Amino acid sequence: MGNAKKRGRWPVLASALALVMLVVSCSSDGNDGDVAGTGSIGEKFDLAGTTLTVGSKEFTEQLILGNLTKLALTAAGAEVEDQIGLQGSTTVRKALTSGEIDLYWEYLGTGWVTYLQNEKGIPGVQAQFEAVRDADAVNGVVWLEPAPFNNTYAIAASSETAERLGVASISDLAALIARNPADATFCAGGEFATRPDALPGLATAYGFTLPPANVSNVQDALVYTQVDKGDCAFGSIFATDGRVSSLGLTVLTDDKKFFPPFNGSVNVRAEVLGEHPEIKEILAPIAGALDDATMVGLNAKVDVDGEDPADVAKTWLTQNGYIG
Repeated sequence: MGNAKKRGRWPVLASALALVMLVVSCSSDGNDGDVAGTGSIGEKFDLAGTTLTVGSKEFTEQLILGNLTKLALTAAGAEVEDQIGLQGSTTVRKALTSGEIDLYWEYLGTGWVTYLQNEKGIPGVQAQFEAVRDADAVNGVVWLEPAPFNNTYAIAASSETAERLGVASISDLAALIARNPADATFCAGGEFATRPDALPGLATAYGFTLPPANVSNVQDALVYTQVDKGDCAFGSIFATDGRVSSLGLTVLTDDKKFFPPFNGSVNVRAEVLGEHPEIKEILAPIAGALDDATMVGLNAKVDVDGEDPADVAKTWLTQNGYIG
């Protein structure tokens, strides 16, 4: 009698187990990303039928950021027109405000000083972000929450040059210029020689004057090797460039904190974001994952290892579960 009761429970248990398996199967739907708590963009968003134009500037980090954005929006179903690699900050900014592009990555300090024409930055990432966000709204530009990485301008020298000249900070550099200007040759990359948040403002803040003959204007990408070889004693660099560590360059301390925060932020035309608010949701977790170490690593894959920026972007998005 007891054995008959035990046997009678098995069909009930079997049915319950089958139901559990069915629920698990339907809820997972083969989506390993959702089980892991990530999920790909294509499973969460639908921008089918939407055409968006993504732009960027021409240097490595911008090419990577532009491709990250393009691939993410494509994964959401948007048709993305590629304007990645435009020449110069003002060119890309005008493309945004004129409607030629819909979004691109910009830097807080560039927006505040170069576009909004303030004399100097605001200390603190959040304070600088809120200031540029609020002030630029009148221009129809929305600044999304900035990423953790801060690609500020910086001044670098080879380790040998810094040690030989006894220079560890920008104040040390100013003293060297006053004492022996011939030793202070300088490679100014790209826009650094003319931007108010770069060499002109830096010279005013630290009280030095570089003789014009000391300054060589070169492409941003060439500054690192020129400084490393000693062709220039000092040069303007970007803090998140992978070549800084690979070449063993010494970055001078900005002891007067002249350079404003240059955290990256996606700039979107307000009209476009109003029509497609999903853009903010799609890009927010990607931006949040881009800290200094991550951005340095991605930049190094291009500038040191020779990989293609689009391939680097795709690999990172795939490895982190944003795209399949």
